[in-house]
Amino acid sequence: MEFLSQMWSLLGLLTILQNVLPTQLLSLLHSLWQSLQDSLTPYSYFDVPEFLGSAAVEPNALYRHVQLYLHRSLLLSSPPPPRLTLSLPRSAYAAPASAAPAPPSVSLSPNHSVADTFNGHRAVWTHHADTLQDSLEERRSFSLRLPKRHAAAVLPEYLAHLAAAADHLERSSRARRLHTNAASPRGAAAWASVPFCHPATFDTLALDPALKARLLADLTAFAEGREFYRRTGRPWKRGYLLHGPPGSGKSSLIAAMANHLRYDVFDLELTRVATNADLRALLIQTTNRSLIVIEDIDCSLHLTGDRGLASERLQKRRKLHAAAYGDDSSDSDDDAGGNHRGKVTLSGLLNFTDGLWSCCGEERIIVFTTNHVDGIDPALLRPGRMDVHVRLDACGAHAMRELVQRYVGVGYHEMLDAAEDSIRGGAEMTPAEVGEVLLRNRDEPETAVTELAAELKARRNAADDLQWEDSAAELSDGSPTKKGRKGMGWEGKVRMLGRLRSLTKSESGRR
Repeated sequence: MEFLSQMWSLLGLLTILQNVLPTQLLSLLHSLWQSLQDSLTPYSYFDVPEFLGSAAVEPNALYRHVQLYLHRSLLLSSPPPPRLTLSLPRSAYAAPASAAPAPPSVSLSPNHSVADTFNGHRAVWTHHADTLQDSLEERRSFSLRLPKRHAAAVLPEYLAHLAAAADHLERSSRARRLHTNAASPRGAAAWASVPFCHPATFDTLALDPALKARLLADLTAFAEGREFYRRTGRPWKRGYLLHGPPGSGKSSLIAAMANHLRYDVFDLELTRVATNADLRALLIQTTNRSLIVIEDIDCSLHLTGDRGLASERLQKRRKLHAAAYGDDSSDSDDDAGGNHRGKVTLSGLLNFTDGLWSCCGEERIIVFTTNHVDGIDPALLRPGRMDVHVRLDACGAHAMRELVQRYVGVGYHEMLDAAEDSIRGGAEMTPAEVGEVLLRNRDEPETAVTELAAELKARRNAADDLQWEDSAAELSDGSPTKKGRKGMGWEGKVRMLGRLRSLTKSESGRR
């Protein structure tokens, strides 16, 4: 009781002194007391406020990093801190029914601490939340406690480790968007967006294993290349050209790239862009960590240098593709090519991909797709603009088996061997065509495999018949050959007769 009475007497004295002594003197005494405590404590303390400056307007990026880092550490720590705060934003209830439910956010409760270990040193984070006088606002901050003897050496490395971990968590958890350019009523260039929820990943793509490994390695090296691009003085961007027939998986590959990198997607429709200035305005509005996609680039603009020769060659190739793959885009392509929509030029597009304006952001990938690579000006295809060229073609044997396994769960079947023989013999089906056969028979695996093998065999027979007709035509002196020459010498005729004999034997063997 005597001790308590002395404590109450001391508190009363302090209250009287606080009311009697000048404010400046009280502040000086408080500073001296803090200095005495700091000199006696074995720890150093570092404050991380939520906002910078006395006005508390500019957000502190380090506070956000600490918040994200502790979020990851709290989930993995065992045992967890004694008190945590759980929260779930209202937007989580507006997610599509097919989407997985969003997990609640976990944060450290105010005035509680959590310990962390880095390079053998113990760091303690404390979350502070103080209510401002005569206000409902809170002033939040974190404080970091480190051993005083090692604080100067540990702090820089620890903060770098914290920032890297927070960056990785932000990449993997942030909601991503699919943007498209839409003409506004006033004609200004602007983007509109929806949530990006495409399910394609590199695990679900039926690609050649070597090509898949090469793409994954290139994308990972790009995403981790901040220091390399800074050291070499190159803009942190990369260009991809995806070309191949319709249905070969170009759009699915783009979605898999975005999901692998956790990037936003900006789908740029050039026919909606009026001028080169609007194109630059759209580029400026794109964010870092994004894929900028221009699909069917050969149909969007006149991008060939020799219009006459290139146009003639392009039309022939499109007709061949239309006959082989049932692509009816040749007519619409002609219309698009003949109609000069707006004033976006090749020069403007080149500046968009490789000029000064392309450096206004970082960590961005520009992807062009086309069904007819011959219709694109070579200036657009060189390294620095389109660095990686990816040819996506008809299904190979490995891709076909992978699709069958994924769609109907069949890993081995004698008809798959027959289908593989047809592919090696020249039968061509795109991944989309193979997927459609399997999809409509997904409840009957036996029927699916049999129908796929029959379709591939029919296409092999058609390819052999076409080759036979081409060979027979080349034997005629007056018939044009594939390379535009008329007739051939006796050596060529002997070679053609050998080809016809082999084709005849294979045809009789099939019958």
